[in-house]
Amino acid sequence: MPEISRFFGIVIAIYYRDHAPPHFHALYGEHEAIVIIESGLVTGDLPKRVRSLVEEWRVLRKGELISAWDRAQAGQRLTRIAPLE
Repeated sequence: MPEISRFFGIVIAIYYRDHAPPHFHALYGEHEAIVIIESGLVTGDLPKRVRSLVEEWRVLRKGELISAWDRAQAGQRLTRIAPLE
């Protein structure tokens, strides 16, 4: 799993050459969701508080997430994105 960030027990990953639209995966314990980078639309199962934290982080890191998505689609090495503090 290409982990790009981790905060408050939440793991954020972007998979190489994944399907469009640009998105990332948020994992928290047995919960997992797909989050669309542009809109913040969430598909999957996250506790309400975790979902709020992921949304706050997405808004702060949107530009970096788009860059990471583009690198993953090109098969390039992914770099870490700062966690939510």
